[in-house]
Amino acid sequence: MVSIGINDKILEDIQLVIFDRDGTMIDLYHYWSQMIKMRSVMICNELGLSDNHKNNLMSVMGIDVEKKKIKPEGPVGIKKREVVMQAAVDYLLSIKMGNKNDFCIKVFSEVDKISQDEVAKLISPIEGLYPLLEGLKSSGCKIAIATTDRTGRAELSVKFLKINDKIDFVIGSDGVECSKPAPDMINLILKKLNIDKTNTIMVGDAASDIKMGINAGVKAGIAVCSGITPEKKLSELTPLVIKDISEIKIY
Repeated sequence: MVSIGINDKILEDIQLVIFDRDGTMIDLYHYWSQMIKMRSVMICNELGLSDNHKNNLMSVMGIDVEKKKIKPEGPVGIKKREVVMQAAVDYLLSIKMGNKNDFCIKVFSEVDKISQDEVAKLISPIEGLYPLLEGLKSSGCKIAIATTDRTGRAELSVKFLKINDKIDFVIGSDGVECSKPAPDMINLILKKLNIDKTNTIMVGDAASDIKMGINAGVKAGIAVCSGITPEKKLSELTPLVIKDISEIKIY
């Protein structure tokens, strides 16, 4: 077990740390803005739509193009893939393009394939990621990832970051019945790694991450300020709010 320091508080007897990925381990906007842009460009190219529609598609899927931020309400980065895709389908329906559900499924799949070859352009690790994972692992602590992205894509990012040997389990929203803030992902991780919830902490940058930890009954939730959720809102859910994971101390 390990003790973890957050500001002036010490969390003792920790056997497992569960991390959200986007905004917690990797730069949130950098990753999702590029993915959403690729999806929007492909949709517009295939349907002969203008750049204005491209920006509108990016907006409805959760990217604030002008401010260069992820929208706090998402859906991208917050809700599961199907919700993000439905936003695109609904937009195309609103501009009289008809029901493009199957078309959007195809586009999303094509972008997935393309992005596998361009992963270096998408993923930028958060400061402090490597020393934190090394410190936890060397102290005998288990490490898991719970993300709203698909499991396969999360595993791809783990491989690119070269942290395979540090991560004990990865689960995406496609691996459970209900995504965040439901406790399903955490419950599955606890079962797979055979660790009690009272020896587990959740680390994430969105309200849904902290709520997932609360719903699962873990020891504590640590919120990092990536900008997607206002610090005030995070502090209403947990007293453990930090700038980023570089501020997590291991004892």
